[in-house]
Amino acid sequence: MTKNNNFIMLPTVDFCFKELMQNPKVRKGFIAALLKIPPTEIKETRLRPTILEKEAAHDKLGILDVYVVMEDETQIDMEMQVAPYEYWEKRVLFYLSKMYTRQIKSGEPYDNLKKCIHVSILNFIHIPDDKCYHTINFRDEETGNFYSDLFEFKILELPKLPPDTSDCGDIIRWMRFFGGKKKEEFAKMAKQDEYLEEAYQTLLKLSADEKKQLEYEARDKALRDYNSQMQSARRQGEMRINTLNRLLAENNRADDILKAAQDSNYQDKLMKEFGL
Repeated sequence: MTKNNNFIMLPTVDFCFKELMQNPKVRKGFIAALLKIPPTEIKETRLRPTILEKEAAHDKLGILDVYVVMEDETQIDMEMQVAPYEYWEKRVLFYLSKMYTRQIKSGEPYDNLKKCIHVSILNFIHIPDDKCYHTINFRDEETGNFYSDLFEFKILELPKLPPDTSDCGDIIRWMRFFGGKKKEEFAKMAKQDEYLEEAYQTLLKLSADEKKQLEYEARDKALRDYNSQMQSARRQGEMRINTLNRLLAENNRADDILKAAQDSNYQDKLMKEFGL
């Protein structure tokens, strides 16, 4: 392999993110920023297997990016997602529900259930507003009072990051780090605190490891291929819909154009009718 001194892995590739979270100090710094507490208050974080085993043969398997358990048994699932993912919120609820219910076995008291937190680090816009960081939980619709704090969702949307300024919170600094693109950017951010410095040094070690680099490049290629296939599928789908609308218009079936736009099953039926 030809050595490239400027090569550095990008944390938005899930392989790199998972490797970063293997470092206990990096993990502590990021989780402290998420929970808005000093890192010194975090005594222990333990990594758990990321495969949520099926309880029955017909159950759907759950596979997490990073699964962390805190000293007080709070459980945290971290997911790095680069491309838009349809039904992301339903996927998140599925994984968090599996984490929550697998904590107790038959006959054990509900009191044993501990808080579960899902962290979505997204390189696309998921929530249509200007905020780059959301904390979502269960509250009363009218009073805003907590119903339960046992489920919590933290959504970090990297494309919404505000302009780079020195005056920003810890979570914004971590988001900027995860969204970094160049070695000099990471080096500059590393000067902000010891935990980001540890993350940068870990990134350098990972990037210098030829075996890790091969794994990273394979995963990066797989993600790029997948995204390309999804874009191609969307374009083909758009072309089919445009063709269907043109054929319907030519046959004076304007009502069917409107109905198809509102009913996907009816649209599929029309596609078959016209051989699309």
